[in-house]
Amino acid sequence: QVQLVESGGGLVQPGGSLRLTCASSGFSLNHYAIGWFRQAPGKEREGVACLRTSHDSSAYYEDSAKVRFTISRDNAENTVYLQMNSLKPEDTAVYYCALSTMIQFKLCASDDYDYWGQGTQVTVSA
Repeated sequence: QVQLVESGGGLVQPGGSLRLTCASSGFSLNHYAIGWFRQAPGKEREGVACLRTSHDSSAYYEDSAKVRFTISRDNAENTVYLQMNSLKPEDTAVYYCALSTMIQFKLCASDDYDYWGQGTQVTVSA
């Protein structure tokens, strides 16, 4: 059974940093596309940063996340991270990691991801 468990969320001041962690069991993350998504109150879920398999190093970043966020994968630990720097109040949301087992998928399109974690709250506020 696949489980994705996020951690690392919390309250941080604007300009601060957080590192989110997604630990996987049941799947080797290096074989699948993995990504971070977020959903703010009243807004649709959006892809923030996504990776293809370990054989393809290409990554996708949502425009506001470029430069500030970095997604990385530790295959030995079966873990994916999202380093978030220079956080802004508009980054406040529940952050989810998700995995796609689909053969054909669009990178960071949430409908193409079929396993999801429970989410971790990130709040950026003074």
